[in-house]
Amino acid sequence: MFENLSVKLDKAVRSLKGQGRITEINVASTIKEIRRALIDADVNFKVAKSVTDTIREKALGREVLFAVSPGQLLTKIVSEELTELMGGAKEDIILEGNPSVILISGLQGSGKTTFCGKLAHYLQNQNKQVLLAACDVYRPAAIEQLKVLGEQIGAEVFAQPEINDPLKIASNALAYAKSNHISVLIVDTAGRLSVDEKMMTEITQLKSLLNPSETLFVVDSMTGQDAVNTAKTFNERLNFNGVVLTKLDGDSRGGAALSIRSVVQKPIKFISTGEKMEAIDIFHPDRMAQRILGMGDVVSLVEKAQQVFDEDEAKILQKKIRKNQFNFDDFLSQLQQVKKMGNIKDLMGMIPGMSKAIKDVDIDDDSFKPIEAIIRSMTPLERERPEVLNGSRKKRIAQGSGTSVQDVNNLLKQFSGMRKMMRTMNKMGNVKKGMANLNPFGN
Repeated sequence: MFENLSVKLDKAVRSLKGQGRITEINVASTIKEIRRALIDADVNFKVAKSVTDTIREKALGREVLFAVSPGQLLTKIVSEELTELMGGAKEDIILEGNPSVILISGLQGSGKTTFCGKLAHYLQNQNKQVLLAACDVYRPAAIEQLKVLGEQIGAEVFAQPEINDPLKIASNALAYAKSNHISVLIVDTAGRLSVDEKMMTEITQLKSLLNPSETLFVVDSMTGQDAVNTAKTFNERLNFNGVVLTKLDGDSRGGAALSIRSVVQKPIKFISTGEKMEAIDIFHPDRMAQRILGMGDVVSLVEKAQQVFDEDEAKILQKKIRKNQFNFDDFLSQLQQVKKMGNIKDLMGMIPGMSKAIKDVDIDDDSFKPIEAIIRSMTPLERERPEVLNGSRKKRIAQGSGTSVQDVNNLLKQFSGMRKMMRTMNKMGNVKKGMANLNPFGN
């Protein structure tokens, strides 16, 4: 996410020379490079110019404190301005009415239907009863896709494939939600390949009919300034409440995220990465600015961990570590929990300083498949007591998992090292901290 922009901004800020005070002379080329980096990231030219002009005005004449370099001071100013550019502070989703109706709009291919599933999953985790309404009657398999997503997350889907009128389906879905005391109705609407009058008329009629508490516009962040222009057109007709940026894990230059708030004057409420139902985040402008500048986002990382790690399980695990009983079943369970947190490379990028280290490294969730295959090829006894693994057992496990004996040995070596580290942390009375910082998959 924003890898190229992060690298270019870091290079620009590091080039700032001078001591004691930031002046017109030593900041001129740096501001120019920052502006170029923003434009290369597909940020609107007027927005990029306005931001960099503000950064220059705030930086000029600023005293540089002892032990703080001009580059560090400028980084702080850039972070503040990027935060302000993206909205300043997070804005929560509006849930009003009985039921609360959330209308989802956007172009075809923007990820609307997938986002509907993610949002339903997000709200279910907040103890909301959610109904998904399939009102896209034009795209082949759109209704089936929503049904699959609903089944995946355990949410009910209201669909009437025999009816060709989205307004009628939406009206029936609303009546069904009311009669069944469902708290949130999420309405998936049709998209088009481009903005057209028929599409705009239909979505405005749906909004008038449903009177939603929240109307969200979903945009594919990979389309850059086209996403901004489309959002502007939609907003003129629909007057939506907020924006959702999808596919931020793709080959995105990030310009849409940086300039859409300024151009449309509507907040970004959610960002979405990947296909997993857990891959949805509330948009925090300050945290995003920090990530863009390579400063990490530890707060979001901790919040993700709190969502997936069970407190009771953690206590049991801590007891097992204390007694040196941590085994491969525990390890596999922890691995599954980590995968639920989202894209692995994205998670690592939240750790301060890691974004630069992994920018050219190909990391995906499939990287853990060989480890899982090896563990699943073990017998219950072997998982419980790895010390029983002799040569013949290792050979059988390697054949069963499609790996090599060397791979099995490497995993055993890493697992043994991890258990020793846990014992050490326990003796130091710092098991909790050790678990928080442990990366059992590294070399």
